[in-house]
Formats: sequence, structure tokens, C-alpha cells
Amino acid sequence: MASTKLHMAFRKYHRWLGFFLAGIMGVYAISGVLLIFRPTDILKYEQTNEYQIETQLNSQAAIQQLRVKGLKANGESDTQVEFNYGHYDKSSGLAVITKKDYPIVLAKMVKLHKATNNSPLFWLNISFGVALLFFVVSAFFMFLPKLPIYKNGLKIAGAGALVTILVVIFGS
Repeated sequence: MASTKLHMAFRKYHRWLGFFLAGIMGVYAISGVLLIFRPTDILKYEQTNEYQIETQLNSQAAIQQLRVKGLKANGESDTQVEFNYGHYDKSSGLAVITKKDYPIVLAKMVKLHKATNNSPLFWLNISFGVALLFFVVSAFFMFLPKLPIYKNGLKIAGAGALVTILVVIFGS
């Protein structure tokens, strides 16, 4: 059985790390909620950009030069290409693209939440995940194992894990 000194040390680290991570958890919570509504236009606004590309391109060549995610051609004539986000004038080479996106601060938060191993932000995500794992472990050091609150905590943690597993299995 672990000593009282060890339990007190875990309580202290749990408390200080909890204060530090409170800000990070807030940002992750907000960006996580935003990601749920990603397919909708909630909190998004229209952003119009003009691109000067080569003239007389067909729809596929214009899409390749524009490099706009999700851009598709809806129609093409001798003078213009219509896209799902705008249009391209073949004679002038001017493409006007209007997309909906988050304001810059919210866009950065979403980018933080979606960081992959190709992004420098992924180190923050890994650190955050390891810190949360520490919280999981240290939560069981908050009370001595012989106390009833410890045993009730184990039951509640088991119930939380079971609910999560059931939601993952049957919810998707």
C-alpha cells in the first residue's frame, strides 16, 4: 500500500497541473464543440478572395491552379467556369472564390484540435493527452484505498468507462 506521503505528493501535482491545464482544456473544449458543428455554417462568415491565374484554362486546370479545398466545377462556357464557390473568367484569368470559414481566432482553435503529426502543434496535443492520462491515474491517489470514497470512486470510474464504451459501440 502506498504511503500517505506519496498520496499527498500526487494531490499536490494533480492540483498544480490541473491549474495549468485548465486553460488548455478550455481551448480544447471550445474547439471540440465547434468541430461537432463543422458541416454547418454556425459561427462562419463569407470570405471572398480573388486569384489571378493563367488565362484560357479549362475547369480542371483552373481547379488545379487555384488549389482550393472542395472546389468543384458546376459548369463551363467559352468565357467562364462556374464553381461551387465562385467563378473564373477565362479571358482575364481572374477567379473569384467565396467560401465560408471561421473567424481567425476560431479557425486557429479548430486547427489546434485537428493537428496531425505533420503539424508542430501535435506536440501540444501529445503533451495534453499524457497530462490527461496523469489525471486519470492521480485521481486514484487523491484518497487512501481503504476509505469508502476511494471504493465509490472506482465504481463511478468503471461506470464512466462502461458508458463511454457503449456510446462508442452503439452511437457510431
